[in-house]
Amino acid sequence: MVSSQSLSSSDSHIGTMRRVFLGIGYFVQGLRCFPWMAVNFFLKDGLYLEPSTLQILQNSSNLPMVAKPFYGILSDSLYIFHQHRIPYIALGAFLQAVSWLAIAFISPSSISFLTITLYLLLGNLGASIVEVANDAIVAETGKQPTPSSKNSQSSSSGELQSYVWMASSIGGVLGNLVGGLSIDRLSAQTIFLVFGILLTIQFFITIFIRESSLDLPKSPANLGIRKQLSELVVALRKPEISQSIAWFAASYAIIPALTGTMFFYQTRYLKIESSLLGISKVFGQTTMLLWGVVYNRHLKSIPPRKIISAIQATMAFLMISDVLFVKGMYQKMGIPDSLYVMVISGFLEVLYFFKILPFSVLMSKLCPAGCEGSVMAFLMSAVALAFIVSGYLGVALAAYVGVTGDDFSGLPLGLLIQAGFTVLPLYWSSCIPDDASLNTKKKEN
Repeated sequence: MVSSQSLSSSDSHIGTMRRVFLGIGYFVQGLRCFPWMAVNFFLKDGLYLEPSTLQILQNSSNLPMVAKPFYGILSDSLYIFHQHRIPYIALGAFLQAVSWLAIAFISPSSISFLTITLYLLLGNLGASIVEVANDAIVAETGKQPTPSSKNSQSSSSGELQSYVWMASSIGGVLGNLVGGLSIDRLSAQTIFLVFGILLTIQFFITIFIRESSLDLPKSPANLGIRKQLSELVVALRKPEISQSIAWFAASYAIIPALTGTMFFYQTRYLKIESSLLGISKVFGQTTMLLWGVVYNRHLKSIPPRKIISAIQATMAFLMISDVLFVKGMYQKMGIPDSLYVMVISGFLEVLYFFKILPFSVLMSKLCPAGCEGSVMAFLMSAVALAFIVSGYLGVALAAYVGVTGDDFSGLPLGLLIQAGFTVLPLYWSSCIPDDASLNTKKKEN
C-alpha cells in the first residue's frame, strides 16, 4: 500500500513538472506577438521601409517554418547527451535570444535591411526548433495515461493539448495587450531587449532540466537520420495520416487571404484607430484561450471531423458577415463599425487556428511511436506553406476584383469568393477519420 501511494505521488509530481515545463514553453511561444508587434513599427518608422518591402521581409522571415520536418527528424533521431527534446528546446531559445538581443543592441543608424532580415530569420529558426520539440513532447506524452485514468480506457491526449493551447493563448493575450500599450511608451529596441532577456531566462531554465526528470518517453531505438526519414515516409504512407494532413493543409491553402486588404479598409477607409485594432487582437486571443477550456471540458469526446467541419463552416459564415459589414448593413442596424472590428473581425482572425487543437489531438492518436516529432513537424510545415499559398491567392483575388489601397468597391465580391472557397473543403471532409475508423485501426494493431 505504501509503495503504491509513493508511486502515485511520484507520477503526480512528474506530471506537474512536465506541465510546468510545457506551460512555460508554450507561454513564451504565444508571447512572440509582443516583439513582432514592435517589429512593424520599427521597420516603418526606424528603417522607413515601403509597404511592399515590409511585406517581402515578413514573408521571407517565415521561411524557416517550412523546414520543420527536418528539425523533427533531427529531434527524433539525433540524441544530444542522451536526450532528444530538451537540448533542441534550449538551442532554439538560445538562437531566439541572440536574434532579439542583437537587434536590440545594434544602433538604428547602422542596421540595414539585410541585417535585420538575417536576424529575424535566425529568430524564427530558433522558434521553429522550439515548436517542433515542444509539439513532439505533447504528441508522445499525450498518449501516456494520467494517474487518474490508469484504471480506465481514457487517455490524457486531449487534456495535454488543451493545456498547452491555453498556455500559448495566455501568452498571446498578454503579448498583444502589453505590446499595444508599450508601442507609444517604449522604443522598439527596448521591447526587443525585454523579450531577449525573457528568452535568455528560458534558455537557462531549460539547460538545467533533464528529460529523465520529466519521464519523457524514448524512441524504440536511437535511429539514424536516414532511418528516421524512412520511418516518416512509412507513416505518411498511411492513408489516415496522409489524407488528413492533405485535407488540413488544403483547407487553408484554398482560401485566398484578404487580411491585408481588410486591414487597409479598416484603417484607411473606416479610420479605425490602432489602439482599437490592438484590443481586437486581444479579444481574438482571449477567445482562443476560452476555446481551449471549452474543448477540453465539453468537446474532446466529439469526433474531430465534426468539430473541424463546424469550424470551417463558421469561417465561411463570418466571411459572408464581412460582406454585410463592408456594405454598411450593420451600421444601418445601429452597430458601430468599431464594435464589429473589435469583436467579429478579432474573432475571425483567430478562428483560422481553432482547427489546430482538435487536429493535433487526432494526429497524436495516429502518429506511430518514435516519429511523433517528424509527423507533427511535417504537419506544421504543410500548414506554413498553405498560409503562404493563401496569401498569394489573396493578392491575386484582390487584383481580380479591382481592390486597391484607395478603391474598395470590389471588396464585397472578393469576400463572397473567399467564402465560397472556404466552403469547398467541406465536400471532402471524409478524408479526416472519425472515431469509428480510429477504433478499428487500434483493434487491427
